[in-house]
Formats: sequence, C-alpha cells, structure tokens
Amino acid sequence: MSATAAEALQIERHGHCLTMRFNRPEKMNAFSPEMYHRLAQAYYLLEHDGELRCGLLCAAGPNFTSGLELDKWAPIFAAGHMPTLNEGELDPFGLTGPRLSKPIVMAAQGYCYTVGMELMLNTDLRVVTEDIKLAQIEVKRGIYPCGGATIRLQEEIGWANAQRYLMTGDTITAAEAYRMGLVQAVVDAEQLMPTAEAWLQKIVAAAPLGVQASLRSSRHARLHGERAATETLFDDMISVMQSEDAKEGVASFMERRAARFVGR
Repeated sequence: MSATAAEALQIERHGHCLTMRFNRPEKMNAFSPEMYHRLAQAYYLLEHDGELRCGLLCAAGPNFTSGLELDKWAPIFAAGHMPTLNEGELDPFGLTGPRLSKPIVMAAQGYCYTVGMELMLNTDLRVVTEDIKLAQIEVKRGIYPCGGATIRLQEEIGWANAQRYLMTGDTITAAEAYRMGLVQAVVDAEQLMPTAEAWLQKIVAAAPLGVQASLRSSRHARLHGERAATETLFDDMISVMQSEDAKEGVASFMERRAARFVGR
C-alpha cells in the first residue's frame, strides 16, 4: 500500500475502537481504488483483532466525500465487478465474502455522495451534521449505484422513497434523513465527533460477545426474515452464557456494580 493511500485514509487504534478517517480534504475526500483497498484492510483488522470491539468511520475537513474518483473507477466498473480483494482485506460494502461481525459507527458532514452513502448503508449507527447532503448521483453521471444502495436503501427508507433518490439523484437533507430513520442523530459540527465517541464508549463498555450475537441475529432477520431469525435466535446463547463475560454480568448484577467485560 502506497504512502499516499495511507495518508488519504488514516487508520488509528483508540483502546478497543478502530478509527478509519478519510483524509483528502483538498480533494473533498474523493474515494480512489487505493482507498478502497486501504479501507478493506482496516475492516479485516477490525474483524480479526480480538482487542478491537467496534469501528468509527469519519472524515477530515468540511465534507465526508464528494464521491468516487470516477476517472479511476470507470475502467474497473467497465470490467463488471468491484476491485478484487486481496488477502487480508474484507469488503467494506459487505457485498462479497464474509461481512464484518462488529459494529461500525459513522460520523459524516457536508457532502456525502455515492460511495459515502453506500458505506453508510453498511454501518450500524449514524450521526451527521446539519449541513449533510446525502445523494446517489450516479444516474447523473451515466451509471448507477453498485456499492449496495440499490439493495439496502429501500430497506432503510421504503421502496418509493428510495426510488425517488436513486432515480433522480436528488439530495437527502439532514431533516429528511432523520425523519426516515437513515441517521440516528443530527448535531452541530462541534458535536459530531463527541456524539459518535459517546456511542462507541457505550458499545465498548457492553459485553463484546453479546453485542456481536445481537448484531448477527438482527442481520439474519433483515436478510432472511422474521421466521428464519426466530429459528436461529438461540444459536449463540449456549456459548455466550458459558463465557467469562456472562458470569461477570451476573456477578456485577448481584454486587450492584458496573460490569468489566473482557470479550471471552
């Protein structure tokens, strides 16, 4: 991975959290194929490092991203697929291979176009600033979304709402995103990172095995329906109940103190 890609997408560990930050503000954080591979490496690290419990996806500067660096992506799309993942990479769009089993919080501001919105749709909690501008503008550029928006947006905001934005390229404002449940909080710019970090700290303080089992069951329901999820609801329960964390949860309840979970 080139130094340029490492600078354009910074990866930092903060305790049990992995921060992934777009860092090309002078280019409005335009997303390059090199950044895709860098982000895929970060997702792989988050998935396989037992000390990491959650991730934060954010961006430097006034905008999350203006979208794809289209001149570099056009030849890749013309071949009919996303870039081929290398060893030690996990698809940040969750379209190929296994999906990340740990939660991601996304904090976004300003322009959050195309790839930014599709990355958002593969995260679990979202906070945005009042000036957020969400849009899938691919149809205005002669192509269509291929990072998950055509699959997930209707699940998030309903069929007709999704088609309105997918087929017109119209902008979703902060108020509309919040009303439709696409984001969970709209804040002043100064509160963007503190809000995201407060959520992350609550996730970190919770039992990691319980969080991951909850996320897994929720995704199963979303992908396969309520009946299928009901049938597998207790699949993780025995191993979770036998964990050190479950014992600590009971002990902390009996002793009326905060639990100290270790992820085992």
